[in-house]
Amino acid sequence: MADTHAQTGLDLGASQRGLLRSLADNWWLLLLRGIAANAFGVLAFLWPGLTLVTLTLLWGAYALTDGIIAISAAFNATGGDAGPRWWLGLSGVVSILAGVVTFYYTGETTLVLLMFIAVWAIIIGVLQIWGAIALRKVLQHEWLLILNGVLSIAFGVILMVQPGAGVLAVAWMIAWYAILFGCLYIALAFRLRQYKKA
Repeated sequence: MADTHAQTGLDLGASQRGLLRSLADNWWLLLLRGIAANAFGVLAFLWPGLTLVTLTLLWGAYALTDGIIAISAAFNATGGDAGPRWWLGLSGVVSILAGVVTFYYTGETTLVLLMFIAVWAIIIGVLQIWGAIALRKVLQHEWLLILNGVLSIAFGVILMVQPGAGVLAVAWMIAWYAILFGCLYIALAFRLRQYKKA
């Protein structure tokens, strides 16, 4: 472990090494979040005749899954500063609440549901950037998390600005976002796995 940090130019204390080891041990939970996002994106692309209500319900299922995985990662992370665990837990709670609200208010207009997804994306993006800042001392490639956060915020803003776009355009926009989001999570997961091997 010390050799790895020497190579990356990081001088970590014992608590920071403990946190990094804990995050690395649970790299597969981040991988699951990426896979879930990619699965949602592919389904949104391939589902013929997809309506916005169906897409929203599919997104609600993804949000619930993502939230459960994030909370699991927060509880499995031990040692070091509580910052990253706090960020993971909060992002999980936000995702679960978003999924529950989506299913509960399915009868609402599609515009309301799209605005809700947009707000969720912006909140998650802010939390990801916060998490990257908290991890900057223990993870060399925190820019992946920052990029994910920026992508989420941009997606939320675009969805708010163009809510009246056609069903197909909105479905593809959400699908592309999910796939890019998932790929960045998968890349970050494999970066963490490298620390586990060290």
